[in-house]
Amino acid sequence: MAEESDLEKTEPASPRRLEKAREEGQVARSRELVTFVMLTTGMSGLWIMGDMIGGHFDSALRNGLQFDRASAFDPSYMMVLAGTAVLHALQALMPLLAMMLVAALVAPMMLGGWLFSTQSLAPNFSKMNPVAGIGRMFSANALAELVKTIVKSLLVGGIAWWVISGNLEVIMALMSEPVRAALPHTLKVVAMSCALIVASLLLVVAIDVPYQLWSHFRKLRMSREDLKNEHKESDGDPQVKAQIRRQQQQMAKRRMMAEVPKADIIVTNPTHFAVALKYSDKDMRAPRVVAKGTDLVALRIRTLAEENRIPVLEAPPLTRALYRHTKLGSEIPVALYAAVAEVLAWAYQLHRQSAEGGIVPPAPKNLPVPETLDPLGSTA
Repeated sequence: MAEESDLEKTEPASPRRLEKAREEGQVARSRELVTFVMLTTGMSGLWIMGDMIGGHFDSALRNGLQFDRASAFDPSYMMVLAGTAVLHALQALMPLLAMMLVAALVAPMMLGGWLFSTQSLAPNFSKMNPVAGIGRMFSANALAELVKTIVKSLLVGGIAWWVISGNLEVIMALMSEPVRAALPHTLKVVAMSCALIVASLLLVVAIDVPYQLWSHFRKLRMSREDLKNEHKESDGDPQVKAQIRRQQQQMAKRRMMAEVPKADIIVTNPTHFAVALKYSDKDMRAPRVVAKGTDLVALRIRTLAEENRIPVLEAPPLTRALYRHTKLGSEIPVALYAAVAEVLAWAYQLHRQSAEGGIVPPAPKNLPVPETLDPLGSTA
């Protein structure tokens, strides 16, 4: 039962899933909203620029009807008149067409924003599957589109019937009116009908936009297993990350152990801590900690020191202070300069005694280690 619940798409889409869907061209769109904006823009343009457009067409009509008998039988002249009429029509409609073009670009951005995705242009052969096509024909989306079409048809038909029945006497009287009076009356009835139809579509838009948003996010819902897999992809598998971390620690440990034979001296606690120090007046401003560790790592450092004949000094306060306050590969704190200087001097004396012979120098004691740097200084 737990596995079945994990496979059910009950979880909302994650931000990464939404971003991926957008890259694939999947965004919420409402054709009804685009249609409404286009019709509203067209109606508004005709209302605002109606006089100008009418003037252009009136001029084109007058010019087209003015010709003499000789011009009527000249094909080239008739072509010139036709070209002039087309030019006048374009000049009249160009502002309206520009408004419609802007509306066509802006309307889709009102829901889902501007989007250009090449992935949506790639061929998808699964859409050519007839079985899947039949399934889409009887899907919930197809049913919703059918309902919207029926609602729009009823609205448009109802508005048309209401306008015609309410203005039946006016429409019948148009046949008996002069042309100059009938034309404005006709345009008034048509404009009112178009305005009422566009306004009625606002109801369809108010229903379709929330439905498209709900349908879009419903399609992108994820199962718990999908969320787990996405988390693994984004953050990495915890087991793999732990293995990589262990490998990195092992590599760092091997690099650190390789520096032990190069150290000048090893200070110990004596068994729990071990710190390897190195100093070169050519390229170092102060001694550095090249290796450090506790317990088994400390034991390994001491073993390597004995194998490579590196001096080992038991200095618990200094060792604890170096281990706590100095990072691997960093210079020692200024407060420990004096203590480390005594330790390094003793190590150099041992090297000289080993090479030249003589009395073994005594190990330094009571090293000047500030109690504030020793983790056990306050309890010592």
